[in-house]
Amino acid sequence: MNTMNEKKRYFTIYSILLGLIITIALIGPLCMSTDIYASDMGSALQAPSAEHWFGTDKLGRDVFARIIYGMQLSLGMSLAIVSLMAMLGTIVGVVAGFYGGKVESILMRICDIMISFPGIILAIAIAGVMGGSIGNAILALTLVGWAKYARIVRSLVLKVRDEDYVTAARLSGGSSLVIMRRHILPNTLPLVFVTAGMDLGTMMLEVAGLSFLGFGAQPPTPEWGLMLNEGRQYLQMAPWLMLFPGIAILLVVTVFNLWSDSLRDILDPKQI
Repeated sequence: MNTMNEKKRYFTIYSILLGLIITIALIGPLCMSTDIYASDMGSALQAPSAEHWFGTDKLGRDVFARIIYGMQLSLGMSLAIVSLMAMLGTIVGVVAGFYGGKVESILMRICDIMISFPGIILAIAIAGVMGGSIGNAILALTLVGWAKYARIVRSLVLKVRDEDYVTAARLSGGSSLVIMRRHILPNTLPLVFVTAGMDLGTMMLEVAGLSFLGFGAQPPTPEWGLMLNEGRQYLQMAPWLMLFPGIAILLVVTVFNLWSDSLRDILDPKQI
């Protein structure tokens, strides 16, 4: 019991930190009066000061303001990717598990093919073919990550589809679509939500990685990975251009990972 109470206490702490990050991402840009796109060459590469807390970049733009805007963008992209992965994987997993046979075999072989490739390498290849942009980065990471959800959901559906209430729904004349929507899908959602929560931090890293390599957000977008790439050539002259975006990524991803781990500990009976 004490162990469980301790886990709940940690979950509460991490949830507060996560809520603070989300609040800053949503409200922070509204409180900024700085134009994050306007150049001011007279203020270029200024060190951190009272006027510019995190310094300025090569075009004189305020780094602190761009990091706040970048937080909103990074969180939004990560949430969109995880949502799309979960939705696509859940649909495929429910269909494969419910119908079985050739449908299941074909869909699961596609999943095996997708999982067999290193995720970030495949995402780079897909984004490279389509061209660097925020939309293409979201699409590339979605195509790479949905198969995991499909396999998880399929394994749950295999356990549920032969339950008495599902059999009763079939005998009462319920269509396959209605049975999947009313009886199968609700039993898969809790684990899908937990898995999605655990993937948010990972997606933030992969989004930043794609942008750093030039396959994600493009200039002048204030995305953290792109800011790291732009500050790379000024590492010795203006180290704050890489230091502060790097710290932002580290802190936010760490909070997401700690929160998702504590959520798993609370919801997983094996961890109790």
